[in-house]
Amino acid sequence: MPNIPITLALSEYDHVRDVLDGTVPVPGADLTVLRMPVEEIFYRFTFHREWDVSEMSFAKVISLMSQGDDTLVAIPVFVSRMFRHSSFYVRSDSELTDPSQLAGKRIGVPEWAQTAAIYSRGIIAHRYGVDLSSIDWFQAGVNDPGRVEKVKLDLRGGLRLTPVKDRSLSQMLLDGDLDVVLSARPPAPFLENRGIRRLFADYRSEEERFLRDTGIFPIMHVVVIRREVYDRHRWLALNLMKALETARDRSLTRMSDITLSYFPVPWIAERARAAREMIGGDGWPYGVEDNRATLDAFTTWAYEQGVCHRKLDPAEIFAPETRSRFKV
Repeated sequence: MPNIPITLALSEYDHVRDVLDGTVPVPGADLTVLRMPVEEIFYRFTFHREWDVSEMSFAKVISLMSQGDDTLVAIPVFVSRMFRHSSFYVRSDSELTDPSQLAGKRIGVPEWAQTAAIYSRGIIAHRYGVDLSSIDWFQAGVNDPGRVEKVKLDLRGGLRLTPVKDRSLSQMLLDGDLDVVLSARPPAPFLENRGIRRLFADYRSEEERFLRDTGIFPIMHVVVIRREVYDRHRWLALNLMKALETARDRSLTRMSDITLSYFPVPWIAERARAAREMIGGDGWPYGVEDNRATLDAFTTWAYEQGVCHRKLDPAEIFAPETRSRFKV
């Protein structure tokens, strides 16, 4: 039986590189790889489903599923994971130093259903005890006006969100019309050292403490398959997951090699070892059970915040073929 043609859009992470360049094949599939910025991948696939397999915002995926959209099938491959204490931005002259001070403040987000923003709001609510309904929320593009939500929201419990179409979050923060911006992508004025700083000056220490206390290693992006492709080729989900696991393992081996410099960063092997000790296992786990604490927290927070219209069980999000393995 000939291989089936599959179009695939993924960012060029080192841990997927060997699948993208064909070093690690996906048995039964011939891949056409599409490389583009992640914002373009999300926009085009969310609205137009232009290819067969795609990287996707975890928040968008579970929001659509909670609304009864069954056009996507996810596999528990988490290609992007980032702690988000680094994503709190304030003016350089702000008196704010801690999220516990955010009750009653004005906070901007690029999208309410941005995955990073769900984690950031979860930190505010569950780590610092701030009622999210006490905050005035605003939605706009980080650096450019006109960004819009990509999924339908179900805001409850007094949550207030005001879309702003003609201004950017960066400008609103500099003008004093916002107290805080939550953004995965740093605002341009911050990168230019112009009037904006991080709320957490030592965000890495805060993120490490968060991991130790909660066991949560935030998942940002997952891999999804269009339903009609999955229904025709049920074997694709597990074959794709196994290939991506192999690519990840090869990347982790490169990172741990102290003989050669595969990455242009000094002491990378030692940093990788320390991260594995803190996170456990291989340091970048795929699968449902090895990520249970993160998945439980994220699905709970997404429902509390009105991104999901019902509370999802993490197991129902992913293709059943990927949730268990055969044993010999």
